[in-house]
Amino acid sequence: MNTAATHSGKPDARLPPGPLQHTRIATPLGDMLLAASSRGLCGLWFADQRHGPDTATLGPFVESSDAAAPLRSAAQATLRFLQGDGPVPLPTALALDLSAGTPWQQQVWAALCGIASGHTSTYGAVAELLGRPSAARAVASAVGRNPISIIVPCHRVLGRDGSLTGYAGGVHRKAALLRLEGAPL
Repeated sequence: MNTAATHSGKPDARLPPGPLQHTRIATPLGDMLLAASSRGLCGLWFADQRHGPDTATLGPFVESSDAAAPLRSAAQATLRFLQGDGPVPLPTALALDLSAGTPWQQQVWAALCGIASGHTSTYGAVAELLGRPSAARAVASAVGRNPISIIVPCHRVLGRDGSLTGYAGGVHRKAALLRLEGAPL
């Protein structure tokens, strides 16, 4: 495995302070980077997605089989799901560390966790849920900066008209994830 590979998108992901470790997994939808802090999983990105990390800031690389429990569990659950061999990993089943987000981002990411597998919502509906009905664009910005793809299900948020609007990992992946979950497209 090439541990020197760097993220091909613009590295602008915020990460929690403190020691981190990371790993890389090959999935049917492309390579993914995973990072964990001492508090839990803090990143799950497609290797070529927008708003991803600079791998130089992710701490030491470890093989997923040798990784700390949060990293290893997330890698195994993500692979099972993407290979069609298991359910989508649930945010409540894994220790997550979303502390690098702003308070607004953390609110949005928590709201995303309430969208059930096989269902979708819209940016406007998430804004209304958070008591800020005119903040659909601010929701979209926070959704785009979600550091834990798939597990914090940003792919379940659609445009006002139900269209597959932007996804930091690519709209083709958003569609594939929704199909895996059985969501109507």
